[in-house]
Amino acid sequence: MRKYEGVFIFAPNIEDENRNKLFDRLKGVIEGNGTITNIDEWGTRKLAYEINDLTEGYYFIVNFETTPETVQELDRICKISDNIMRHMIIREDE
Repeated sequence: MRKYEGVFIFAPNIEDENRNKLFDRLKGVIEGNGTITNIDEWGTRKLAYEINDLTEGYYFIVNFETTPETVQELDRICKISDNIMRHMIIREDE
């Protein structure tokens, strides 16, 4: 298992219920093959630059341990989800 940190930026104009449902799906993928060590919900923040004419995004920062295959699945889900504006998953140093 490797340690990772993921940043997920959701569109600010979606309903809380839909955002939480999508985030629960991401958490389920992680917990299926690893463990979540920390979730930091930043909420709505101003973006450094406009993305699709939006100036704000809803941020989640997640620290977790899992396999590289799980990271690939998270990346795939984020790419096909319209409500996730940006995401980044990095491997933490040992």
